[in-house]
Amino acid sequence: MNPDALDRQCRIRKLRALYLIPTVQNPLGAVMDLPTRQRLIEVARKHDLLILEDAAYAFLEPDPPPGFLALAPDLTIHLGGFSKSLATGLRLGYVIAPARHLDGLLDAIRATTWNAPALISGLVTGWITDGTLAASEQTRRADGAERQRICRAVFGARPVLAHRNAGFAWLPLDRAARRPIVTHLKQKGLSVSGAEPFATTAAIPQALRLAFGGMRTEELTAALQTVQDAIERHTPVKPTPRPGL
Repeated sequence: MNPDALDRQCRIRKLRALYLIPTVQNPLGAVMDLPTRQRLIEVARKHDLLILEDAAYAFLEPDPPPGFLALAPDLTIHLGGFSKSLATGLRLGYVIAPARHLDGLLDAIRATTWNAPALISGLVTGWITDGTLAASEQTRRADGAERQRICRAVFGARPVLAHRNAGFAWLPLDRAARRPIVTHLKQKGLSVSGAEPFATTAAIPQALRLAFGGMRTEELTAALQTVQDAIERHTPVKPTPRPGL
């Protein structure tokens, strides 16, 4: 997120909120540095923007800069959950918000889900207090680091954008066409995402998002090699320059 670009947009149109994944952004895995966070807060205060801070993958970064909740608690609604850090089936999240927004949030919860499931909430609370959550997060960081090592070993010099502990990666494509590659991989039994679901502009980047957190590590090398082979198969060969006459 470019704070100056945001400032310019706020002068052109009326924006109400800023949605950010500042720590281990999805799909690139980036971690926003502290000066950028501070500058974004300045812009948010200037234009009266609410900051929505998504922390779904933040646990993967063991030493992050201070979050927006800590830097600007009066402007920030912090969103978190446990499906990434504990188990995919735990459809339970939490919200930390300024007092002035609590009534509206509670009304929205009552209108949609009524309340959080008591049994799941009790289980997760116990796992937080007895250290299970912290141990799970540590295990997932170590597991993600091993998967990233395998990913880079397979793709070699090919650019890979990812956090060092994440179970997903963004793979930019050079001249290859993403649609034929996605189709080809589905025929091979592998489902990958193109860039379309993550694009915010009319121009769709040539890239793939690979998610391999749920795959057995002993199967990962072969699966990623299949992706590498598909990219090479669907990448046009550069024409050889003809020597000058």
